Amino acid sequence: MLPIKVDEIPNEIIDCLDSINDIKFPRQGHTSDVGIVESAKGRFILKRTKGKQYCSWLTNEVRILKYLNNTPLPIPNVYLFVEQTKENQSWALLQYFEGETLRQALPNEKNKNKKHEMIFEFGAVLAQIHSTPCPKDIMWDSDWLEEMLRRAEFNLKNDSVDGTPELLEELKTNKPAPVKNTLIHGDFTIDNVIFHDGKVTSVIDWSGGAFGDPRYDLSLAIRPKPNAIETKSEIDAFFEGYGKKILDEREYKYFENGLYAFF
Repeated sequence: MLPIKVDEIPNEIIDCLDSINDIKFPRQGHTSDVGIVESAKGRFILKRTKGKQYCSWLTNEVRILKYLNNTPLPIPNVYLFVEQTKENQSWALLQYFEGETLRQALPNEKNKNKKHEMIFEFGAVLAQIHSTPCPKDIMWDSDWLEEMLRRAEFNLKNDSVDGTPELLEELKTNKPAPVKNTLIHGDFTIDNVIFHDGKVTSVIDWSGGAFGDPRYDLSLAIRPKPNAIETKSEIDAFFEGYGKKILDEREYKYFENGLYAFF
């Protein structure tokens, strides 16, 4: 069964594209349906979310992408956003970038040096994100970590998460020393960076973008994955690309093994 059927797509999007010739469905997460649309006007990404929570994430992603539109960051343009309140779903028509995710690209690269070069680029694009001034409109009114802990508690009570009440209490009690906040992606994993010919073409899925702790992005970036980033030399290549190492083992465990368990 196809995640998105042509007759489900809002008329506004059909009109924008003139006509749809084909839709392909890449590997994706469980928070949205994503299709690569071949249309009379070219190739686009079509994203559909269902339910209050996931629709709010897409709304936030579209908002963040628009505020970052004037930066040099490699991010997709938003061409159209449609909310269907009655159907409890939302749609976004986004710019398509040639390539595949780093998760897909790394296992297919057998040359160790080229693999390290891609991981270096992965670190370099994160450094670019963290050095980009954060638009005031996407800054939260409260401290980023305090707000994330509040959201973690909400998710623990209302959703199925890997975290436990004991872990949450430990996170509240043993917070890491504060560092200078920066623009962060909020879900900077190998699934959310697109590569083509060994270079980053796009960073996608910005619903977690905020003015926050850069160590959170770093921790998610170096999470070990089979045939991806799992050796010391690969992690070293990442930090070489990033330009510095501002993450120790305790901080990594706090964010990756701790806070991320609630999201």
